[in-house]
Amino acid sequence: MAPWSVLWRIVLTVACAVALPGAARAAETVDVALVLAVDVSLSMSPDELEIQRHGYAAALSDNQVIEAILDGANGRIAVTYVEWAGIHTQRIIVPWTIIASKTDADAFSRKLNLEVPRSARRTSISSGILFATDLFAESGLSAVKRVIDVSGDGPNNEGGPVTEARDRAVAQGIVINGLPLMTNSGYISTYDLKDLDKYYANCVIGGPGSFMVPVNDWEQFPVAVRRKLVQELAGPALPERAGRVIMKVAAKPGYDCLVGEEMWGGSPWNLDTK
Repeated sequence: MAPWSVLWRIVLTVACAVALPGAARAAETVDVALVLAVDVSLSMSPDELEIQRHGYAAALSDNQVIEAILDGANGRIAVTYVEWAGIHTQRIIVPWTIIASKTDADAFSRKLNLEVPRSARRTSISSGILFATDLFAESGLSAVKRVIDVSGDGPNNEGGPVTEARDRAVAQGIVINGLPLMTNSGYISTYDLKDLDKYYANCVIGGPGSFMVPVNDWEQFPVAVRRKLVQELAGPALPERAGRVIMKVAAKPGYDCLVGEEMWGGSPWNLDTK
């Protein structure tokens, strides 16, 4: 009878491990859980979409980024790459992946370059942030620090107010950093915002030590992404490793965070997809 008892316990153990993958992964502790939330709205040209993908792929495999990862207390991070546009467009390109070596980073980067990015209508930073916020809860990982890295070339113009999405994420202990793309080299639109860096500073980024990296020329993009990742992974104790491209801008009372919605002539919840 004893052998059957032992066998039954083994069966139960295996069954629980299969049925509860989230619980199994919860034991995995990482220094940083990072959502790379990347804009693919129609204002971005196909060439720019490719530059973004290749820029992130190159940055994640860069030796400085790998060094920052390995310098962490646990020596590993978790990363997922998401592309977003309007309220109904959020696509996970690479799911949560543990990176603890150059080999891991190279594998992640190769996945980024497997397919051509697809653009979509409108710009809903708020929906992108809320989608990213939910990804942390679904990850089953324990992270010392959780970060949403938002890049985009325009203000929120669809979905809920971006400040509400930001505040909801920050209230959960999530830090939001920004990469405003101010290149003026894509499709010119009447909905462009000249002070996009100020918009990101006042309306998008949030949480302790949050910052942004304005990109004024696409040639700067790979370096900007690399330096931004190093700063996010190194933490506030080593800001000098990120270089001068990092900018921390104090929010100013009275800044109109609904400027994108107002450009479209509708409410924050305007669902028009023109």
